[in-house]
Amino acid sequence: MMLLAGHISFKRSLKFLSPLGERLGEGVMQDETTRARELRRDGSRAERTCWELLRDRRMSGLKFRRQHAIGPYFADFACVSRKLVIEIDGNHHAFQVDADARRTAAMERKGWRVLRFWANHVVQNPEGIWAEIEQVVSVPLTQPLPQGGEETDMK
Repeated sequence: MMLLAGHISFKRSLKFLSPLGERLGEGVMQDETTRARELRRDGSRAERTCWELLRDRRMSGLKFRRQHAIGPYFADFACVSRKLVIEIDGNHHAFQVDADARRTAAMERKGWRVLRFWANHVVQNPEGIWAEIEQVVSVPLTQPLPQGGEETDMK
């Protein structure tokens, strides 16, 4: 098989991505890093607004990442230390409620808390979004009760 300059070699480790950012085995072939870069580059106005709130450890000194891979999905924003995902939902999400519910459930099974905001709410009221996120990160994380029945703090 002849490869032209600029084409991806099939010998590289590639992932299959759906239009929803899921690595499922169907859709466009791309590697994870390339897809995350594209998602960051092509972010919506609401995602850019939210990133301005979260970047540079502005929120309680916490580091957030954009387009962070979690299982087969890319979270819009993720704070690894607090296991917190922030998703910004545009108008098209009104038509994919089931897919969003599966996505949220999959992230929650991996121990992540997921906050979802409508894009128009982010753009129109960034201060309100800041307050809601700040309220969530102010609550200490706790692990599920261990076998012995005592609760441990994950700070």
